[in-house]
Amino acid sequence: MKWCPGVDFSAGSLGMGLSFGMGCAIAGRLSGSERNIFVMLGDGEIQEGSIWEAAMAAKHHELGNLKVILDRNRIQNDDFCVTQMRMFDIPAKWESFGWDVMEIDGHNMDDVVRGLDFLVNNNDNPAILIANTIKGKGVSFMEDNPAFHGAAPNDEQFKLAMNELGEVMS
Repeated sequence: MKWCPGVDFSAGSLGMGLSFGMGCAIAGRLSGSERNIFVMLGDGEIQEGSIWEAAMAAKHHELGNLKVILDRNRIQNDDFCVTQMRMFDIPAKWESFGWDVMEIDGHNMDDVVRGLDFLVNNNDNPAILIANTIKGKGVSFMEDNPAFHGAAPNDEQFKLAMNELGEVMS
């Protein structure tokens, strides 16, 4: 892993990041720090039982400094999440564990800013921002395509993608 300031842990194993973040949130509170701890999760990752154990424990320990951003693009590894395991009402699950929950369109910058404000200004409970996204958005052959979850485009596909994104960005 390359070092990136502010990123203390990159969890290769699914489900470990939230538990690590919870430990950092507890350590921060014990040391008198008022900083927030942010954890990024994917919707395939939340099928892991360790996520739900950590979610319950975070509320139990009153970790209002623990913030989660869930990228809900509905794709994991090499298939759609629903093929592996349907998660049904994801916001209700987090709420049932005592988390404050907000859902946004992860492609709408106003929603993203509003969601980040929600996270940093919400310190009574652990909080999660569920960003509904489309994997590969803006690139016709990648959009909502599980084949590009962990695969890089070839040179020709890269050029096409950059052209398509250029049109979207201009």
